[in-house]
Amino acid sequence: MSSPPPSTGPIRRIAHLDMDAFYASVELLRYPQLKGLPVVIGGGRRSVDEAIRNLPEGGTLADIPVDAFPRLKDYAGRGVITTATYPARQFGIGSAMGLMKAAKLCPQALILPVDFDEYRRFSRAFKQVILEIAPLMEDRGVDEVYIDFTDVPGGQRDGGRSLARLIQKSILDATGLTCSIGVAPNKLIAKMASEFNKPNGISVVYEGDLESHIWPLPCRKVNGIGPKADEKLKRFGIETVGQLAARDRDWLIQNFGKATGAWMHEVSWGRDDRPVVTESEPVSMSRETTFDRDLHAVRDRAELGAIFTHLCEKVAEDLQRKGYVGKTIGIKLRYDDFKIATRDQTIDRFTADGKTIRQIGGQCLKRVPLERPLRLLGVRVGALAKAGSPEALAPTGAARSTTAEPAATTASLF
Repeated sequence: MSSPPPSTGPIRRIAHLDMDAFYASVELLRYPQLKGLPVVIGGGRRSVDEAIRNLPEGGTLADIPVDAFPRLKDYAGRGVITTATYPARQFGIGSAMGLMKAAKLCPQALILPVDFDEYRRFSRAFKQVILEIAPLMEDRGVDEVYIDFTDVPGGQRDGGRSLARLIQKSILDATGLTCSIGVAPNKLIAKMASEFNKPNGISVVYEGDLESHIWPLPCRKVNGIGPKADEKLKRFGIETVGQLAARDRDWLIQNFGKATGAWMHEVSWGRDDRPVVTESEPVSMSRETTFDRDLHAVRDRAELGAIFTHLCEKVAEDLQRKGYVGKTIGIKLRYDDFKIATRDQTIDRFTADGKTIRQIGGQCLKRVPLERPLRLLGVRVGALAKAGSPEALAPTGAARSTTAEPAATTASLF
């Protein structure tokens, strides 16, 4: 990388930290015997997953023989991959790929169920480590954050590399997990830089590196340019960020619209003034699950009922742990034909109570057709307020339904 430009004041240094194959890495802490092997994480917990945990007295999860773990070739269902270890990715396996499709690419891969509770626990742990070193941190999900290094002690040294190295080591010592960090003048370039040296890498980019390190990258590497926009750019002969930067701003606006065209021009020149936002209020909290097989409201009523209750309880736990209450409760269904139905209801008081969420969610279910088999079920609580805040404690009006529909004709509801 080039040397930092001379400056009389602190240079803006923004870091993007991305945990390496986060879900898979957490699982490898539990099952160290699987390190170096192709492993995929996806789908719900199956009977075979429970069987391998029947350990003899004094045994640990690390004692389970590799041959006891289920193989991808034996999987049957419609689950998708949440993540995969790096050895599995070498076979072309990636996130959001169907497990059955992945089985054709790497039948010998081992498969583990998703355990979001464990991933959230580790997520909280690594973020706490960061906050103790650099307090200006923006949470961007379970496995990534932005950090403002600008005024943190050591944040300017070697362009931020020294501080990045300290954070990397501190996270590894506290959790056993590795991460990759990109440090740059802004969020846009930092996010791209965090991908340069994965896994367990650090990349530092200065303003003078734009032409040599950013312009050669495919446009798709820019966060915000999706598959459709990328396809349209390619039709104009624009494949790299540098080719995008070479286009006139007015031409981009003419072909991509005022807002998008102007934005493309700015990002192609590495301009991004967005601050690191340390606090952002969530709009809603939700939980959902996709079934390994279609479930029917009548034939599988007991199973669906248990799943629905569990989702409501988990949303309530999320709200209570994060200190929020809500008063708009909704449900989401995806049928076997992939059509989606949502309903919600606003109640007269804020709540974070699982039983209340279950009760109101059940009323929402009465307003959707339940004749077709279901692929997915979800629960959401919106219109949030901080627990104990004046808004949460203020008296409110009567309950109302925001998507009023006739009652469903199905007699049996879960």
